[in-house]
Amino acid sequence: MNDAIAILDFGSQYAQLIARRVREAHVYCELFPWDAPKETVLALPPKGFILSGGPASVYVPGAPTLPRYVLESGLPILGICYGMQLLAHTLGGKVHPSPEREYGFAQVKTLLANPILPGESCQVWMSHGDRITELPPGFVTLAQSANSPIAAMGDFERNYYGLQFHPEVKHTERGADILRRFAVEICGCAPSWTPASIIEASIARIRTQVGKERVLAAVSGGVDSSVATALVHRAIGDQLVAVFVDTGLLRQGEPEQVVRTFREQMGVELIAVDAAEEFFAALAGVFEPEQKRRIVGETFIRIFERQAKRLGSPKFLVQGTIYPDVVESAAPDRSKAAKIKSHHNVGGLPAEMDFRLVEPLRYLFKDEVRAVGEALGLPESMVWRQPFPGPGLSVRVLGEVTRERVARLRAADAIFIEELTRAGLLGKNGQVAQAFAALLPVRSVGVMGDERTYQETCVLRAVTTEDFMTADWARLPQDLLAQVANRIVNEVHGINRVVYDITSKPPATIEWE
Repeated sequence: MNDAIAILDFGSQYAQLIARRVREAHVYCELFPWDAPKETVLALPPKGFILSGGPASVYVPGAPTLPRYVLESGLPILGICYGMQLLAHTLGGKVHPSPEREYGFAQVKTLLANPILPGESCQVWMSHGDRITELPPGFVTLAQSANSPIAAMGDFERNYYGLQFHPEVKHTERGADILRRFAVEICGCAPSWTPASIIEASIARIRTQVGKERVLAAVSGGVDSSVATALVHRAIGDQLVAVFVDTGLLRQGEPEQVVRTFREQMGVELIAVDAAEEFFAALAGVFEPEQKRRIVGETFIRIFERQAKRLGSPKFLVQGTIYPDVVESAAPDRSKAAKIKSHHNVGGLPAEMDFRLVEPLRYLFKDEVRAVGEALGLPESMVWRQPFPGPGLSVRVLGEVTRERVARLRAADAIFIEELTRAGLLGKNGQVAQAFAALLPVRSVGVMGDERTYQETCVLRAVTTEDFMTADWARLPQDLLAQVANRIVNEVHGINRVVYDITSKPPATIEWE
């Protein structure tokens, strides 16, 4: 079992970032609500605690409190922002509203040598309206900023530390190193959380869970379902059968890549179902995006259910649930096995199918999923596949979904992706996090070969983001956009105008539907 850190979330918008930074130091950690049951948190078991920030003030009645077991454990503690103030307040210090709130960049000066902070001044990211005015007994001031006389504090004997700033955000210089120092050097965690160790532990868990039973996997071609299926196959081999439903709504070359990768490269038993005709018939005459999503999900369910029955209704189903799904829905209960109800990864399968879930990626972030995929030998084009909505191109074809319009969009999208890839902007080291084309039900007049045209409009979308919660439009080179537009109007029949979306999220979403 890997050494681990428990992160208690007091409502911080950055809580998942703390977990990601600790994982990047190759130390396993899990995120729990601050009031999670003691037994759930200590079952990890942790070698230290991190207390996140939060929007409350520690002196307000009803504010989140520090669980008693955290202090009783005798383990190292790191409080961040609200977590620091809570630690001080609980141990006898004083916290008051700050005369001047501190948001954004600040310069922090280290005052004395300590095991957690770099030994020089550094730029950090502040976000607080309260501050500590009196340290608890046993603590000393480690650093200060212009508006925070106590920007960091420490009790060396008990290994308790507090930071008024946020080391987890990219804006803080050496923030990742601060978290690594706490987890590895102060808590003594071995940095053993690596793709190889994840694979080894997952294989053992999967074999214990399923025994000799047959296992079914729904493969969409997406990163999560592909890596989950590959991991289960590595564990149980021929006990696994994968079902790939080709909806006719995938991007160019994806159905062929899925079949080739799983059958030929990995040796997985794969049943490929060409269901395009059924999906297009179900979507005929439908314009509203939520209705499209429901139809695609329901059609997928019917097809998948038929295949499951033909295979003898296996008891176990592989699902590509990842850690953000778990954190955003509810705190994980490590003592209970999940029963399937509804999940976007497999189109919302019904409860009456009564599968037992095999979720090998349940405690992994997306970057960890990709690293495991690479270690398993999946092709880079699949591991670094662009995010793609479950209903596929049906929600990127605005308006009615027809074979002709989907084919038109698929060709335009392929050109855009090809040019971005050639420019080095996509993939593992690219600066663009997501890019795609959408087809608008808007016709405009054009001229091609001295003839008047009245054809559809293609919109290009490319964004930069770290977490997909917010995103900015990518500043693509004008020459690149010109090349893409020129190719689309010349090579794709039915499109005579190309536009580029320069709206950030918020206020817009990344997808158009």
